[in-house]
Amino acid sequence: MDNCPHPNEIDLRRIERRLSDRCRYRYVSPQVSAIPNGYEIRSPCCSRNIDKSGGMIDIARIEFVPQKRTWRLYSKEHEGGIWRFHAEYPNLPELLKAINEDPERRFWQ
Repeated sequence: MDNCPHPNEIDLRRIERRLSDRCRYRYVSPQVSAIPNGYEIRSPCCSRNIDKSGGMIDIARIEFVPQKRTWRLYSKEHEGGIWRFHAEYPNLPELLKAINEDPERRFWQ
């Protein structure tokens, strides 16, 4: 069994703070929760595109890969209810930049 350093409270708070830099839906308060080897981001659905009632929806899944010391980012395919691999990043700041900028609206729908 590997000794993955994630999730941890420091990076969880760091992710929460960095989400305030996002380009879309800045007026909602996303939630970050710990999962095995990483974190999940959920947020109220302000666009009503996914949840007509504006309930909480999955935004992104972040996983640390200890063997490679890299980060994997997943977006949610809401129709099928599955996580889709988006990209792999060498560090957490680059991954968070991708979530915050989101030019293709893969995360903040």
